[in-house]
Formats: sequence, C-alpha cells, structure tokens
Amino acid sequence: MTHPSAASRPVQAVVLAGGQGSRLRPYTDDRPKPMVEIPGTGTPIIGHQLSWLAEEGVTDVVVSCGHLAEVLQEWLETVDLPLSVTTVVETEPLGRGGGLRYAAARLPHPDQPWYATNGDIWTRFSLRDMADFHTERDAVATLALARPRLPWGAVQTDGFGHITDFIESPPSPFEINAGVYVFSPEFAGLLPERGDHERTTFPRLARERRLAGFPIPQGSYWRAIDTAKDLTEAAKELASQSR
Repeated sequence: MTHPSAASRPVQAVVLAGGQGSRLRPYTDDRPKPMVEIPGTGTPIIGHQLSWLAEEGVTDVVVSCGHLAEVLQEWLETVDLPLSVTTVVETEPLGRGGGLRYAAARLPHPDQPWYATNGDIWTRFSLRDMADFHTERDAVATLALARPRLPWGAVQTDGFGHITDFIESPPSPFEINAGVYVFSPEFAGLLPERGDHERTTFPRLARERRLAGFPIPQGSYWRAIDTAKDLTEAAKELASQSR
C-alpha cells in the first residue's frame, strides 16, 4: 500500500456550532455551547478547536452558527485567529445533515477533501494520521471513534458469579462516533438538503463499504462537553496534565 502524500490532507474544515446546549444551562443562557469556556483556560471550546485545526494544517474554517450566533461572531471578530474563519447562519433549521451541506457550500476548495467537527468536542489527536487513514481506505467519509469512560463503576465477575474486581469508570466496550470527520469532495453532494445525515447518508455509505472508522489513538485526549459535569471533569484533567 502506498503512503498517501500530504497533498491529500485537508486544509479546510467545517465546525458545527449551532446547538442550543440546553443541558449546559445556565452557561448557555447568554452564549452558544461552543462559546462556553473550559474552566482554567480562559478560552471557549471553539477557541481550542480552531487552534487544534490550525496545528493540523487547516487554513480555512467555515463555522455554522445558530443559537445566539451573534455572540460567537463577535468573539471571532475580536480575537487573533491562527486561520481564516467564515461564519454561516441557517435562516431556518435544516437538521444536522442539511446544516453540514449548507456550511460546506462556503468552503473555499469544493474540489478538495475537508474535515468537520461538532462544536462541543474538545480533543487532541493527529488529524493528519486520520486523513491518511481515510485516503488509504478510499473512503468517502471517515468518522473518528472514541471509547468514552463510563460514568459508573463496573464489576467484574468470574464464571461462577463471584465478584473478582471493581473498576472505577472503565472505558466503554463499544466505540462511539467522536464527532470529528474527514470527508472526500463528493460527500457534500450526498448530504440531504434537510434532515440528519446520520440516518441517511452514513448508513448508505456503510452499506457500500465507503464509510471508515478511525480509532482515536489510546492515550489521546477526547471529551464531549454536554453538561456542567463535563466542564468540571475537563478542568480537572487539564490541571492533572499541567502538573
């Protein structure tokens, strides 16, 4: 198998930042979810994402806004960003797939591959490696896969029903969609005008064996910021890493 060249790696990305973040209230009463700051960093989630994308070779980002879009747009205008950012606002709800298609139409290089990420994901791993994985498998779309830690303690038993061990917050036995993607140029045309691509486009590509899954490397940081507890945990993890 030939190693893909750096030329096949995306330099453009879409960030989906239109969610209301109702489970993060009161933090999201006056700002969209991606504008919530990670405690102790002074930077909102989307700020961390844009820095990461720039480090991975991205030069142009389209941010799809919705709930309290003006707060996000004002912040983007006031900060010194490491890449070029354009914002789009849905005039009516298009669903996740429709929103992704709408934002992708503003990418500067429609004939080139692109990354996409949900606006509430805080992670660090090699997007370049993920792009190479995508190219090697000749996929139309590649999903990053994570194994989040379960919020409960687990119990191990032997074949006789005796408890042998207790494990605090073990990794999930299943991989989940981590909310980070690599898409080939033709993917945008397969998205619905309205609706959810995870119920239409992704299953179709999976049946055609054109959908790939890239496991986030073990030890890489990944967390979806859904609740106030996630913010607290992220701050704790950040503090432990900086010691």
